[in-house]
Amino acid sequence: MSFDGGFLHKITDELNAASGAHVEKIYQPSKDELVLLLRKKGFAKKLLICVRQGCARIQFTESKYENPATPPMFCMLIRKHLTAARFLGAEQPGLERLTELAFSASNEMGDIVRLRLTAEFIGNKTNIILVGADGRIIDSLRHTDPETSDRLILPGAEYVRPAGQRKLCPTDSNALNQCKAALQSGREPVKVLLDTLDGFSPLICREAVYRAEKTGGLSAALKGITDDLKGKGVPLLLAKHDGTPFDFSYTDISQYGNELEKRVFNSYSELLDSFYSARETAERIHRSAADIIKLVNNLKSRTEKKLFLRLSELKKCENREQLRIYGELIKANLYRIESGAAFAEAENYYDNMKTIRIPLDPSLSPQKNAAKYFKDYKKTYTAQQTLTKLTEQDKQELVYFDSVLDSIARSETLAEIAEIREELSLAGYIKRPAVKRKGVPVPKFREYFSEEGYKILVGKNNSQNDYLTTVLAAKNDLWFHAKNIPGSHVIVMCRGGGVSENTIKKAAGLAAANSKAAASSQVPVDYTLVKYVKKPNGAKPGMVIYTTNKTVYVTPPAADERNA
Repeated sequence: MSFDGGFLHKITDELNAASGAHVEKIYQPSKDELVLLLRKKGFAKKLLICVRQGCARIQFTESKYENPATPPMFCMLIRKHLTAARFLGAEQPGLERLTELAFSASNEMGDIVRLRLTAEFIGNKTNIILVGADGRIIDSLRHTDPETSDRLILPGAEYVRPAGQRKLCPTDSNALNQCKAALQSGREPVKVLLDTLDGFSPLICREAVYRAEKTGGLSAALKGITDDLKGKGVPLLLAKHDGTPFDFSYTDISQYGNELEKRVFNSYSELLDSFYSARETAERIHRSAADIIKLVNNLKSRTEKKLFLRLSELKKCENREQLRIYGELIKANLYRIESGAAFAEAENYYDNMKTIRIPLDPSLSPQKNAAKYFKDYKKTYTAQQTLTKLTEQDKQELVYFDSVLDSIARSETLAEIAEIREELSLAGYIKRPAVKRKGVPVPKFREYFSEEGYKILVGKNNSQNDYLTTVLAAKNDLWFHAKNIPGSHVIVMCRGGGVSENTIKKAAGLAAANSKAAASSQVPVDYTLVKYVKKPNGAKPGMVIYTTNKTVYVTPPAADERNA
């Protein structure tokens, strides 16, 4: 990604638009993120500082972040020093990948002091550091080890900026001459620019070389890029043809030709929001759900193994009638069987008097051999009944596990993951102390409306499905669910009123889109009145049976079509 010194320069310019704003709120959504709400007359924006590897950046953001119930210690410390502080501005030393945010704040004695919140985006040493008026570190998000690190980042230590790379600023008049001289050595041009120019990422270096080859001169190529760097530039997003973000820049990128699409934004912060928000939300949810995904997959694998073994045992019980026949035939031919015989031959009056050979235990008498066959017959009968019941339970558990994994895959917020975690806890799959609650909050369902104005509600997970179908819905509402596929319960709250074919197709489409078959076409969706939907005693969350249903085949609508 191209969050280089040059791009940080553009972002730092944007941050200075907030000069004079006061810090109203401070949050730490995750261990690597800090959000400050800055407000002044006619201005209110959230400032995000993210130091997570792979997506480290600073920007204004419109994205919504869910905050932990208990603020982390670093967040509490930043609140103590910066709440109500006035933002004085942002400064970037040269084109280094760090920016310093200056604040005017009151200390415990009521005196006005100047504090700096420094965001460093250097390699794998990304950090957020609060520096006091005396230049000493108050605290930092990450500390260094005094024994192994050559730069001390600890409370009370003097703050020292990271050592620079001794590269030339691209706007320096000597930069072009040094680049041309280095190119005479025959080294790879992109490598030369990367080693010589400060603040240039590989993407920008490749673009400079590409332009130089097209125009025939490095001077013109570098001038075009540095003009964008010093001026307004172009907040440009490069995306694949399927819409997947690929990279971003502050200058036009032409090296990819028609392989990538280009989108221009109004600001660099808006560009970063578009590039990172969807991916980060998915990553944040996946990190939060990683433990329960692993748990459910382990439980599913274990259940599949149990089911395989039980089905194998059940298959052995298929011939249990043969055991009874052997016992009957031995009893009928006791007079013909000698003690100590290894087998007995008799006419099978159950099969047209065909001769059958019956294995015997030579150590047992003929009577005891017959008794043993009857005993084994009775044992396999009991085993068959038990195994049939257990295999059915295993199959239901596998369906349930698939539904949980499907709910996790479709979760859009951390709150939805918390609901799934609670569901697994109540079902006994997660062991944790019981939490006393004053009341159970009504779940927040996905809401849509039909052409008649009926509200259509969609459950997000099994717990919501149960509440929606068994508590909230009236008996004459319409219930929808993808046929034989894990997915959401969908309710059209019509209360027995007339429902058009378009409404049925819309609700069925929502049921298909919120199921494991969301990427398929012509998905079968069953629908019936809620009064025909029953939850058996002891059934897993979200598991129901239904009758008197009809089936409609629909293709799931895209996300932007669902409210149409």
